[in-house]
Amino acid sequence: QVHLVESGGGLVQAGGSLSLSCAASGRSFSSYTMGWFRQAPGKEREFVTAIKWSGSSTTSDSVKGRFTISRDNAKNTVYLQMNSLKPEDTAVYYCAAKISPVLGDVRYDYWGQGTQVTVSS
Repeated sequence: QVHLVESGGGLVQAGGSLSLSCAASGRSFSSYTMGWFRQAPGKEREFVTAIKWSGSSTTSDSVKGRFTISRDNAKNTVYLQMNSLKPEDTAVYYCAAKISPVLGDVRYDYWGQGTQVTVSS
């Protein structure tokens, strides 16, 4: 059982930066693949990026070059650094965890409650 809590959301200007954190229950954190998703009003939830225990990661084309996922296994925390933010990045951002090491599989087992990111024009 994994519990996830996101933090760091807020209101930023277009072109600005924001860093999100996701704190996880820590017993076997380093064994989990961690991901970030987002969902804007009226749209389906979208995969953003994911990272596995080794540090290998994959990122959606929509944010590649602007967003960076990282993790600190000692702190049981995964991060999402968001740069050059655009209004279309506005969404609720969720972190998620899974045992599977397959980065390309977007099916996750555990989900946080989400944190709101709003990017103004």
